[in-house]
Amino acid sequence: MKNMIPRRFEPIAFGFALSGLMSSIISAISTFRAVGVIPNFAGVWMGAWIPSWIIAFPVVLVVAPLARRIVHRLVKN
Repeated sequence: MKNMIPRRFEPIAFGFALSGLMSSIISAISTFRAVGVIPNFAGVWMGAWIPSWIIAFPVVLVVAPLARRIVHRLVKN
């Protein structure tokens, strides 16, 4: 399969994927705990997920390098 984006954009693509997956899982759990199983659960969840992802994406881009540095210092060579 041919690569779709240049290698230099890998950290941004990783942040996009990670923030999307994590915010969807966390918002699904939070929505379920708040409203339970309701007929329009998917719509309520999407209403919570999209704003969460909008915030999570830039946060991941800023926090990921910091987390990598912290882990790098904690892990033995």
